[in-house]
Amino acid sequence: MWQALSVESWKARGRSDLSKVFPTVNDIIEQVRNEGDTAVLRLTARFDKVELTDLRVNRAEIDEAYSKVDQQLLDALNFARTRIEAYHRKQRPDDVTLFKDGESTLGWKYSPLSSMGIYIPGGKASYPSTALMCAIPAKVAGVRNVIACTPPPVHPLTLVALDLAGVDTIFKCGGAQAIAAMGLGTQTVPKVQKIVGPGNVYVTAAKVLLRQDVEMDFPAGPSEIAVLADRTAKPENAAADILAQAEHGPDSACALVTDDRDLVERVGRIIVESAEKSERRELIRSSLKSSGYIIVKDMAEGIAVCNELAPEHLSIQTMDPLSILPSIDTAGAIFLGDNSPVACGDYTTGTDHVLPTAGNAAVHSGLDVLHFMKRSSVQMLDKRTLEELAPATVRLAETEGLRAHAESVRVRLKK
Repeated sequence: MWQALSVESWKARGRSDLSKVFPTVNDIIEQVRNEGDTAVLRLTARFDKVELTDLRVNRAEIDEAYSKVDQQLLDALNFARTRIEAYHRKQRPDDVTLFKDGESTLGWKYSPLSSMGIYIPGGKASYPSTALMCAIPAKVAGVRNVIACTPPPVHPLTLVALDLAGVDTIFKCGGAQAIAAMGLGTQTVPKVQKIVGPGNVYVTAAKVLLRQDVEMDFPAGPSEIAVLADRTAKPENAAADILAQAEHGPDSACALVTDDRDLVERVGRIIVESAEKSERRELIRSSLKSSGYIIVKDMAEGIAVCNELAPEHLSIQTMDPLSILPSIDTAGAIFLGDNSPVACGDYTTGTDHVLPTAGNAAVHSGLDVLHFMKRSSVQMLDKRTLEELAPATVRLAETEGLRAHAESVRVRLKK
């Protein structure tokens, strides 16, 4: 259960999972494209074993969900909501930024997207925290219409979290069919401009296949963690963070990257013993089949390995984690030192836990306010600047054969 890993096996895991399900997911997408609600209802009965007549969650269902959530949990959700909103408000750019370029004005303008779809996983657990993490940045950005899809039966906590986060409409559907419904539109589910949110391999595959129909955030599939640790690391902390990600599901992947062989043995021993005592031991056992350790000669090699892994979560448990931080280029979220469990980032630090997986942290950032906005450049030229820019503009336009471009400059100079 505790084994040696290679960078190649870690990276191959993410690629092979998607390719296996593409045919199935493509068939689901085409069913939704051709039949709309009828297909979504049929697929929901097939995959979720729930017979529905209406995909939309009504207000009475949301009110009933509140009655099933105790006050302490409601307080915890509100505490998390406040911190998530505060963190993301710091990310929101000014609507308009202008600066002088001589007598001219240049700049840019940010505008929110008009409609967003968020996907909240269900199934083996409820994820109210993901509802907050997806919806709050959208509302901070100023998106007017935010819809959510989540598999039935919807857990009361998830419904409450979506309502607290300000989601406008909630739909009871999950999996690839939910992504297709939001991306293509059905009789009940409106087509959105962009979809965000994590999911299983089928959800991730649907997001990849639907990119020509709707904008997506990034592939955010099964959970991952890499722990970069030296001889000063506490084995119980490293093991605890690995176990925390392993309990997400059977496709989770965890790696200990270290130059200390003794630490490998101690962490492995704790993981094996703790896994057997866990209520989710079957899930942990499954995820540990694709997890393990990578031994490096020193921390420089360890940093290089972590950058190549590009993990969703990177926990740096070394003597001086801040000195390592500047060298880390590819990680969805970075946790430094003994007192920074990934679990706090999952719920209450305020940072977003919707993060790229399967190596996609090499080119994608985790979810933030800018995922819900677009940027336009702004320019207002004065006459002197126009005269200064004109010769090069005309020459370049005519070189490219775009004479009307050149004339659009000349006509202004003639005035």
